[in-house]
Amino acid sequence: MYISNYRRRSEAVFLVFFIFLTLCVGRLLFIQFFRSDYLTAIANKQHNQLVELEPRRGAIYDSSLKIQAYNLSMDSLYAVPTAIKNKEAVIDQLLPILGSQRTYLQDRLYRKKAFIWIARKLSPEKSDLIKKLNIKGLGFVKETKRIYPNSYLASHIIGFSGMDNVGLEGAERDYNKYLSGTAGWAIFLRDARLKKLDLWEKMVLPVDGLDLVLTIDEVIQYIAERELDKVYKSSRAKAASIIVMDPHTGKILAMASRPNYDLNNYSGVSKDSMRNRSICDLFEPGSVFKIVTASAALEEKKVKEEDMINCENGAYRVGGRILHDHKAHGLLTFKQVIEESSNIGTVKVAMFLGADTIYRYLKAFGFGAKLGIDLSGEISGMIIPVRSWSKSSITAIPMGQGVGVTALQLVSAISVIANGGQLMRPYVIDSVRNNQGQIIKQNKPMLIRKVISVDTALRIKKILTGAVEEGTGRMAKVSGFTAAGKTGTAQKLEANGTYSHDKFIASFIGFAPAEDPMLAMVVTVDEPRGTYFGGTVAAPVFQRVAGDVIRYLKGNEIPAESLAR
Repeated sequence: MYISNYRRRSEAVFLVFFIFLTLCVGRLLFIQFFRSDYLTAIANKQHNQLVELEPRRGAIYDSSLKIQAYNLSMDSLYAVPTAIKNKEAVIDQLLPILGSQRTYLQDRLYRKKAFIWIARKLSPEKSDLIKKLNIKGLGFVKETKRIYPNSYLASHIIGFSGMDNVGLEGAERDYNKYLSGTAGWAIFLRDARLKKLDLWEKMVLPVDGLDLVLTIDEVIQYIAERELDKVYKSSRAKAASIIVMDPHTGKILAMASRPNYDLNNYSGVSKDSMRNRSICDLFEPGSVFKIVTASAALEEKKVKEEDMINCENGAYRVGGRILHDHKAHGLLTFKQVIEESSNIGTVKVAMFLGADTIYRYLKAFGFGAKLGIDLSGEISGMIIPVRSWSKSSITAIPMGQGVGVTALQLVSAISVIANGGQLMRPYVIDSVRNNQGQIIKQNKPMLIRKVISVDTALRIKKILTGAVEEGTGRMAKVSGFTAAGKTGTAQKLEANGTYSHDKFIASFIGFAPAEDPMLAMVVTVDEPRGTYFGGTVAAPVFQRVAGDVIRYLKGNEIPAESLAR
């Protein structure tokens, strides 16, 4: 009986162990054949770390290869919240260093994650202080931060890139595909404590971004911005812009707008300050537009410089309105009409030419269409087709009313006079290069169209030289050089469609030296307070910028007092 019971017990125990062994074997077989991929993936995740290898973002240079934007390596702080035990103590230690809100750190550290960013691209000082704390669960990743050494200079051309090195404004955005490069990756091995080892299993190296070379010159840009800033502040203007161009090639040597902003600190900056007014602001040009009427009249051989025009002593009824000049004139030669900026004389010439001819020359000079500058945001401006002109249009459009233009169109138009009659495509990007200096893409001067003959351009040049020497542009005279140009003072439109009597745009377009132009320029000042005439507000800016820039281009030393202005 005892032996029989013992045998049954033994068999029962054996059966239990056999079933257990069978289950174990079955479980092992299941894991081996059905769960191996899943478990291998977990093991790889624990012991392998995939790290993105950041490419070098291309630098941005001026035309003399002076650096305007580059990337600097910095530490970014991350946390492994699951590895941090006393989170409040860690927060207390980080708060005085990071200067962030407690609620922000609490939100980050109390998440159930294996990785979360705490602070990106820290200064070396902050990084060193955190490293000295030696807090378990905190780590650093090397990232690069975009640095703009000249802060405000050329901000509307260069633009900026964001935290992840993606271009958001200006050339940084428009040429991001060249600058950004291609990220690489590597799989690094980790030990049982998840500490990264200096061993990698697989790696694909990043492809660095290409460098961008601008046509702007840092020195010319500084001179232009210095003087623009001066008039913007002294006249308490709403806005202002300036463009300096090589009239023969279309290269932009300087371009600036006010208000502007610091490229290194763009958070909180309004869209209004970021706007590149030189290419995207529409305004009525006023008397600077008279160069089109004058060019058309000479090109069509309808008038000569010495032809006499009756300017009606400053008041002339035509087209259902009374035209006025800023001061009364009687008989003036055609040359004097432009020099003295007579509205009446200009309109009389325009009426003699006819609406179709005026419109044809407006289009030929580039108004009403985009010029194709290699920056985004350019607008086409506005000119009304002849079929939509009213009876008074012929009395308004030739003197710069009833049309909308950009500063870029004005500087391109005056360049037509300066270079002998050719409309050139303006551009700000000289080339795209790799980090060995090899040119990948090169921009070259491009002719849009021939507008007027060389003879007409020379004759208009003499008239515009007279406008500076003896006419309304006398304050644009450049010491040591001749200059040619035209002033403009345009009334702004009110919301009800009438012209304002206290809001103006003062402007000046010109080139120098007049006999062999090295630069063309436009200066616009929006709503200057106090004096508001183009000849007293914008012309002096031209005079100071042109003088210093020509001396610089000729290799002459710029006087110390000029640089200190």
